[in-house]
Amino acid sequence: MKASGLREMTLLELTKKLGELERELWALRIKVSQQRNTARIGELRRDVARVKMLMAAHGEAGRR
Repeated sequence: MKASGLREMTLLELTKKLGELERELWALRIKVSQQRNTARIGELRRDVARVKMLMAAHGEAGRR
């Protein structure tokens, strides 16, 4: 997922996306022994971090 696409989202959309990513990450962790593409877990963790960073940036912009 590209950060540029995430930057265009509103705070509500980012919150929804974060929930989706965390649910997918949780499901993949459960299936890790059956998973062939374990790199997807790392991708999801980075995506979660990107979303959280942008949510924090939205919060900072709202306080100014």
